[in-house]
Amino acid sequence: MSAIPRLILAGLSGGAGKTILTLGLCRNLVDNGLTVKPFKKGPDYIDAAWLGLAAKRQASNLDPFLMSPAKLLSLFTTECASAQFGLIEGNRGLFDGKDTSGSCSTAELAKLLKAPVILVLDCTKMTRTAAAVVLGCRHFDAQLNLAGVVLNRTAGKRHRTIVRQCVEKYTDVPVVGILPKIAPDPIPERHMGLISDQEYLEAQKTLDLLATITADCLDVPRIMDIAAGAPLIPAAKDEPQHPPLQHSKKDPVRIGVIRDAALWFYYKENLDELRRQGVELVELSLLSPAAWPEIHGLYLGGGFPETQAAMLSENVTVRNLVRNLANNGLPIYAECGGFMYLGESLVCNEIVFPMAGVFPLQTMLCTKPQGHGYTKALVVLPNPYHPRGLEFAGHEFHYSKCISPLAQDMSFALEMQRGCGIDARKDGLIHRNTFACYTHLHALGVPTWAKNFAIAARRYKSSAQGAVPNFTASS
Repeated sequence: MSAIPRLILAGLSGGAGKTILTLGLCRNLVDNGLTVKPFKKGPDYIDAAWLGLAAKRQASNLDPFLMSPAKLLSLFTTECASAQFGLIEGNRGLFDGKDTSGSCSTAELAKLLKAPVILVLDCTKMTRTAAAVVLGCRHFDAQLNLAGVVLNRTAGKRHRTIVRQCVEKYTDVPVVGILPKIAPDPIPERHMGLISDQEYLEAQKTLDLLATITADCLDVPRIMDIAAGAPLIPAAKDEPQHPPLQHSKKDPVRIGVIRDAALWFYYKENLDELRRQGVELVELSLLSPAAWPEIHGLYLGGGFPETQAAMLSENVTVRNLVRNLANNGLPIYAECGGFMYLGESLVCNEIVFPMAGVFPLQTMLCTKPQGHGYTKALVVLPNPYHPRGLEFAGHEFHYSKCISPLAQDMSFALEMQRGCGIDARKDGLIHRNTFACYTHLHALGVPTWAKNFAIAARRYKSSAQGAVPNFTASS
């Protein structure tokens, strides 16, 4: 049993202001000496990166679709063990899930974690109706602990007074904060959400500003009392705690992880699981001219290759290196932006930028999403990372698509049971020991991935130069 002070900040929809509020509260608590472990509900890299920056502690994602309830509970309690407070930002609307039952919603996560919920309510052009909305949420699910409401984007003193009085008169949900309209938006947005914290030079200054706003506009002591009143969390049944990270000194194997302004979408747990397999991770860049060390595998995550397309293209040395490594059988796993980099070229604003050329295809950035949401993939071809016959959950969110005719002899390892993939509901292109897909996975939902990646890297290391076989995953 675990007694962890915790709460979830949720909204009625995307854009309610919960990210700004969560960031401000997180930085406020940290500035006051509290150790906060931040979480983002759902498949999201950008908000999670901002939360980690605000907490000065890396964030984790909690997603009931991508991992089992037991895995989720184990992850939450393990990550909170060294913190004093668990702060979770919800996603979409509070009750919005993947079906009419609201499965995998923020509300369902809150009930699983027995976490109180504070609702962030956008009060733009609203007074008494705010009370009706809060009352509706309060009674929609009797098992949900709706413990407070923050009135956001209020217009002035009179507006704030009326809305507060209405909520207090017609509901039993306490108002724990009132925020004014903040213009312009503290953090700019673009096609995939908030701008990256790595690209925004004013990131720390903005977080400090949000912490000040939070201190002025929220009843932080009352919010802390709400979090402290959360009940004990039962230990997850049949789910052992994470084993300690392994470090193999006798047989070190090294996997390069691309982490730069182009590619940086990685779940903390994916990297942790590779380390548990005895892998040494070394951060590399596709943008830098710096020489690479010896590696036995390469992981290319998602990100924004379109914003760095010119620099990626100009770094011919690294483009050639990656292509040669792939052709020589290096185990390479690429997701979304990483897949785009492995094509022949990337088209942005009608400009063609040459890429690594591992696969004979061209991708183009579009103005609207070409794939967005949860996925289910069935493994249909042998490959180094996923055993044939495995069905696993993932997600995709990409504005790019393939625009060149795909060769008939291309090998796709995945059939998409749900989602778009690369082409005609197919994903997971294979070339030797390279696997490239639009699908993102979470290692806690696909436990064989990290193990097989590490095995492939060890086999590559032990193979004679020029005689590297094509590896096949074990189940």
